[in-house]
Amino acid sequence: MELTSAIFIFVLASIHQPIAGVGHDPLLVVDDYEGGGIRLKCLSERLFSEAQLLWMDSRGDNITGTPLPVDTSTVSISSSIILKAGSRNSVSCRIIDKQLKTSTESSVAIADAFFPSTSPWLAAFVLILLLSIFLVLAAMYKMRNNNKEVTRAQNTRKQIQEDIDELKDRLEEQKRRFEKENEDAKGKIENVRNELKFRKARRNAVNITLDQKCKHPNLCISDDKRRVKSSDKTETVLKAMVVATEGFPSKKHYWEVEVGNQSQWELGVVSEKIRNMIMNNTENSLPANNVFSLQYSQGTYTFSDGQDIRDCEQCSVVGVLLDMENTELSFYDAEEMRPLGTVFFECTGNIYPFFSPDSSGNWLGVRPVKPQTYEALPQSDKEINK
Repeated sequence: MELTSAIFIFVLASIHQPIAGVGHDPLLVVDDYEGGGIRLKCLSERLFSEAQLLWMDSRGDNITGTPLPVDTSTVSISSSIILKAGSRNSVSCRIIDKQLKTSTESSVAIADAFFPSTSPWLAAFVLILLLSIFLVLAAMYKMRNNNKEVTRAQNTRKQIQEDIDELKDRLEEQKRRFEKENEDAKGKIENVRNELKFRKARRNAVNITLDQKCKHPNLCISDDKRRVKSSDKTETVLKAMVVATEGFPSKKHYWEVEVGNQSQWELGVVSEKIRNMIMNNTENSLPANNVFSLQYSQGTYTFSDGQDIRDCEQCSVVGVLLDMENTELSFYDAEEMRPLGTVFFECTGNIYPFFSPDSSGNWLGVRPVKPQTYEALPQSDKEINK
């Protein structure tokens, strides 16, 4: 038995020795909890030759009992029944002696408190517990999904940012490449324009000779009257000049001067008034007014109007274009076919070229301009890029 203590209920009419034919009330025994109720046993203490055992509820209705195994050493009768809580918690055990036509009966009533029962709050507790577990699992599932969504969103945002950064880098690279290509194209176009201007200027080439009557005493002129040099090597300041024989009242005129590697020189034009002053008074050199020129000294080109050209390579041949129509005097690097700059002037009458070498004793001379053949200038962007 698994009960803490077995409850025995004896309902006895009398106490006597068991003799056949003498009546004894049945013995009711509370056996154990079983099947949600209490199992009761009904035992007889006397011997019967022929008897019947009945279980009856509180209303006197016959209820089924389970016969117990019979000991072979005795001839007694016994049975058991499972009593449930409720209206049938009061039962009787009746033994009928069919031979003597007598019966004995014992009854027992067991309160509901002794029956195994389930608290009415247990179902609610279990339901609440299950619901809580479900809610916790649902919350965990939701949080897990949310975490996955957040992680996915973060990864997506990170990937988008990486794509944006990569796109920005590509755009910046393309922008730099485009700007470089644009600058290169502008440079090539500018070079083509300069070359075209130089070619047009060269079409106005004229023959220039130096005038022996209009020169500084320290200057020497070659026999062909195309070259000049200083005879006084101690002279360091540009004071001596020689003026050309030819004067130009109108139109465009171009000539080229080989300056070589002289450390300083000056080229340009003077008005007829200045030329006459130099011719009549040879002690005066390079008058301050009505002289329009380009001077080179110590790596710097300086125009007569005060403009400076720095960081420019020294050129060996200088081209000079006199434009009387637009009153412009332009200078070119004849070897590189690029312009050096332009000086504007205002004067009337003939304009004469002049030349002023340094004091090194090296020749500075007019170079004859010969017709030259050039390759055709590129017309399209593709040709320019090539």
